[in-house]
Amino acid sequence: MTTTIVHLLRHGEVHNPGGVLYGRLPGFDLSARGKEQALTIAEYLARHDIGHVVASPLERAQQTAEPIAASHRLDVVSDGRLIEADNVFEGLRVGVGDGVLRHPRYWPKLRNPLLPSWGEPYLDIAHRMLGAVHRARQVAEGHEAVCVSHQLPVWTLRRFLDGRRLWHDPRRRQCSLASLTSVVFDDEQVVEIVYSEPAGATDPVVAGA
Repeated sequence: MTTTIVHLLRHGEVHNPGGVLYGRLPGFDLSARGKEQALTIAEYLARHDIGHVVASPLERAQQTAEPIAASHRLDVVSDGRLIEADNVFEGLRVGVGDGVLRHPRYWPKLRNPLLPSWGEPYLDIAHRMLGAVHRARQVAEGHEAVCVSHQLPVWTLRRFLDGRRLWHDPRRRQCSLASLTSVVFDDEQVVEIVYSEPAGATDPVVAGA
C-alpha cells in the first residue's frame, strides 16, 4: 500500500481595493500580506516530501505556488481544473446593502441556491477538482503534492469527499486564506482529510478570496 498526500492550498490574500468579486478576471495579484502568507506556507512545507506543485492558472494561485516550488527545486505546473468557480457577478460588488444584490434585475440569478443558479454547478466543481487531485496524486505517488486553488473549489471538494451536500452557507466555510486541506491517500483511497492554518485564520467571507 502506498501513501500519498495531496495538499489543497488556498491562495494568499489578494490586492482588491474595489472589493469586487473578481472570480476568473486577470490582473488580481497577491497583496503584500498575501506574499507574506505564501512565504509562510513555503517555510512550513520546506521539510515536507513535496514532489509536485500544481496551481490554478490565475495569477494569485501561481504567485502562491512559486515559493513552494522554488524551495523544492520544482516547476509550477498549471491545471485549469483548479481554477476559481465561474460566476455571473464577476467584476461586480455583491454586498447585500451596497452591491448588485440590491437591484431587482439580478434577483432571478439567485433563484436556485442549491445548484447554484448564479454560477458553475457545485457538482461540476467537485468533479473537476477531484480529477486534478487524482492527477497530482499519480504524479507524486508515494510522496506529497501541493495543489493551489481557491476557496469555493477547495471547500466544495472537501464536502464532496466527506459525503456532505454541496450547497452550503459561505460564512461557514473552513478554508482560510493560505490554509491547507490535506487529503491523505492509501493507493487511490482517501483515508483522512486534515485541515490546518499555518498562516493564521481569516474570515471566510473576507475580500481577497
